[in-house]
Amino acid sequence: MVNRPDTRKARQARHKRVRAKISGTADCPRLNVFRSLQNTYAQLIDDVKGETLVSASTVEKGFENYGGNISAARKVGELLAQRAAEKKITQCVFDRGGYIYHGRVRELAEGAREGGLKF
Repeated sequence: MVNRPDTRKARQARHKRVRAKISGTADCPRLNVFRSLQNTYAQLIDDVKGETLVSASTVEKGFENYGGNISAARKVGELLAQRAAEKKITQCVFDRGGYIYHGRVRELAEGAREGGLKF
């Protein structure tokens, strides 16, 4: 019998380590990333109050194409930055969610940076 490592559990452990070191405030919220096979999600979170300030994802009506690729991730980052600018949020800390900074996670971050977020 083959024992496969539980990749979801490993990602959650990595995410827990990252979260021990960073947290978001109202002035400098945490940019959280979650990616599934089909979609990409991002939100700016104020950890002091425990509330989401801004969110964007490929599940929204504005996304007609497939949401699980790097072009869709970049659009999510740009959309998140645009919504953050409307709420006068310019600075944030990046929480990669236990994922490797590569592919969709990197594209989302670069899209957010292009949109005006600094981290």
